Amino acid sequence: MTIIQIFALIFGLFALSRATLRIRDKKLSIGEFLFWNVIWLGLLVVVFFPDLTTQVAQHIGIGRGIDVIVYSSIGLLFYLIFRIYVKMEEIEQEITKIVREIAFMKKKK
Repeated sequence: MTIIQIFALIFGLFALSRATLRIRDKKLSIGEFLFWNVIWLGLLVVVFFPDLTTQVAQHIGIGRGIDVIVYSSIGLLFYLIFRIYVKMEEIEQEITKIVREIAFMKKKK
């Protein structure tokens, strides 16, 4: 086992434990928990079976295995940023609604 595999194993297990704690605290939904488990287990699979990414890359017509990982990671990051943006917009609308209600209530008094 190489040093990168040891670090990846420690990090992957740590990340999985954090997801498990968040599901117990009810701070993650089942879908989110499964999503993050797939991500962290995928990391471990890629680190311990690097030839697998090369096989996937060749199968879908991409040159190298690392390119598949980079492309997938960029796509995933854009998706997560989009989700954060949508959530922030929802929160901003809720705050605006609450502030309006408070202002209306103060004006009535």
